[in-house]
Amino acid sequence: MDSASGGGAAHNPKSINEGPSSATAPTPTASQQGAGESSSSPAPPSRYESQKRRDWNTFLQYLKNHKPPLTLARCSGAHVIEFLKYLDQFGKTKVHITGCPCFGHPNPPAPCSCPHKQAWGSLDALIGRLRAAYEENGGCPESNPFGARAVRIYLREVREGQAKARGIPYEKKKRKRPTVTTTAVGVNVSVASTQAVDGGDGSAGVGGGTAANVGTATAAAATATTTSV
Repeated sequence: MDSASGGGAAHNPKSINEGPSSATAPTPTASQQGAGESSSSPAPPSRYESQKRRDWNTFLQYLKNHKPPLTLARCSGAHVIEFLKYLDQFGKTKVHITGCPCFGHPNPPAPCSCPHKQAWGSLDALIGRLRAAYEENGGCPESNPFGARAVRIYLREVREGQAKARGIPYEKKKRKRPTVTTTAVGVNVSVASTQAVDGGDGSAGVGGGTAANVGTATAAAATATTTSV
């Protein structure tokens, strides 16, 4: 009986990890539970990171469907411009052509049949995300096609063209210069007059006390100025 019971216990997987019935595991505190949950579940990506990943996958799919197919290593600034023009068909911003009566009006008086395109701001933000994604995926910054001069020129032309067509100028935001505030450190030096007990030594005592007070106040002002700076 003993040997049979021993064999059955050997085949029981719970007998390996379970201890005596009288031993109880300590209950984890709320802080320990929170730390465990935070370590087990990573923080979700930000909205910018999610959008950057979607843009990068879209561009890779565009290269795959390109005729002839393109590899990322052979991609240049001209191919990036082709990609931006390809996205115009999905744009929602109406850009008036030169002969349209609504050309240059920010609030068109009547509807027109001018095409919709991608807004300049959307394209500029897209290029910024793709430029960062290219380098994050092993691309060399010196050969980054999204930072090519041709792409910058194209974006500038789109900005100027849409500004004229829509009558909405794109003004570059001015950077605020940091303001430097200076605080004046005032030093009040008070000299207490003393009365000499002995007539001959009174002037020497006053002079010595005044010099000591000024020296102390000057040192304190220098220390305060050094600390404030």
